[in-house]
Amino acid sequence: MGDEAAGKPPVVILREETSVTSGTAVQEKLIAAARVFADLLSPTYGPRGLDKMLYKTDGTTAVTNDGAKIVAELMVKHPAAKMFVAMAESQENSCGDGVTGTLLISAELLLEAGRLLQKSLHPLTIIDGYNQANQIAQETIAHQAVACTPKTLQEVAITSLTGKGAEGAASVLSEMIVEALETVDGDADFITMHKTNTGSLSDSKLLNGIVVRRRVLLDSLPSIIEDAKVATINGDIAPRKQIRTAEIEIEEAAQLDAFLAAEETTRDTLAETLLASGANTFLCSGSVDKGLLHRLMRAGCFVAGEFDDSELRNASLATGSRVIEHLADISAEDIGRAGRLVSERRAATDQVEDLIRLESCPSPKVVTCEVGGANDLAAEEAIRAIHDALRSTGLAMQTNRLITGGGAIHMSCALAIREAAERQAGRNRLAMEAFARALEIIPTTLALNTGVDALDRILELRAAHRNGSSESGITAEGKVGPTGAKEAAVSLESALNSATETCASMLRIDQVVSARGD
Repeated sequence: MGDEAAGKPPVVILREETSVTSGTAVQEKLIAAARVFADLLSPTYGPRGLDKMLYKTDGTTAVTNDGAKIVAELMVKHPAAKMFVAMAESQENSCGDGVTGTLLISAELLLEAGRLLQKSLHPLTIIDGYNQANQIAQETIAHQAVACTPKTLQEVAITSLTGKGAEGAASVLSEMIVEALETVDGDADFITMHKTNTGSLSDSKLLNGIVVRRRVLLDSLPSIIEDAKVATINGDIAPRKQIRTAEIEIEEAAQLDAFLAAEETTRDTLAETLLASGANTFLCSGSVDKGLLHRLMRAGCFVAGEFDDSELRNASLATGSRVIEHLADISAEDIGRAGRLVSERRAATDQVEDLIRLESCPSPKVVTCEVGGANDLAAEEAIRAIHDALRSTGLAMQTNRLITGGGAIHMSCALAIREAAERQAGRNRLAMEAFARALEIIPTTLALNTGVDALDRILELRAAHRNGSSESGITAEGKVGPTGAKEAAVSLESALNSATETCASMLRIDQVVSARGD
């Protein structure tokens, strides 16, 4: 009472410009962020999805319907929006595809939660119901997943390519993708991309080797070497440099001649050591001594330098060579093989580099997809589509578990959740039913993007699944029936887990404190 009577001001904890949002206003902010993402991405989803043109801060443009690309370019500032971006990045990193579907489900879960909150459901009750529903969905996916075959793997690739810029050449690209993955045991990280800037997408092909953009050091170097024997060197192709600085006093010209002759002898000895290994192609990460370069060239060898670490690694994995750290240690066991080396000399400009190709490697652990197409924007979008297809098909190949796409598995999960909800006596059943409705956003969006009445198609799809037609989904024509679409089961499992966890994290927020006042 003494303080109040004295008229002392109240204790100020927060700055005047700080705003505090509480109660229903918090949920409204979160739902608004969800709605923005849903409205932005839903038109891009599925085989009839449209593209977005992104005008980036550096002045460049990109045309894409890749959810990961779109989200990555958004400069979001709201914390809820940042949670969506983080979820998209997590899905992209773990599965390589399914980002748009993950965001749509997550946004719809939050929208459904908002309706339940208006009915006075406690956030933790909603979270419990969502977790129960997610568990049932995971069990349904596990039950319906089937093993892969070469045919279904191509269908996974075609599914991933459909609705993107590469759709027109899907049959050619899917064969290339499956062949590439079979060569590298399903690991998409060992498949590189090369844009040819010629022909069309249908001219794309698989190269059992690598393509590197590097300036050819001499015009007189051989442009083609059949049966290339490749040495990969981590360092310079040059005589060993002295670590210590030393000065040599020359009293007469003969001494200088002897010193220079000794240097030439060192180069001769080193060249003989390199040639004795049997190699006729030398690739290194450092520089190349001109004297050694000319000696190796006269012996019919090809030499290239300034390879970065990833390029040198890929050359080693493609040819089966062992990366050499010291030139003196080179031996025949370190040498890899390539059916042919081709160097293509380009016009000498600051921007254009020559092409060095290692082709027809006998047992490559790295391969290259040569993507045709002259249009830069179209080719870049095609490469993004192929990259996503490689990741999703590789994931299916490694896990050997496939599910039916086109919204079929989502409807199966929704029906299973509804049946389980009927057996629940508490309020969490309302959350489980909301989860089921949220899953139906996928077939709903597919139907909307084909231009048909979504409600009619959803009712028809529910009836088809209740009658035992679990393969039915929304086709590219907007009809209910078998879609032929296939995707990796683990991709949807990851999407549902991410969406559920993200929504639960948001529902636990009861106050937003902004130091900026927004």
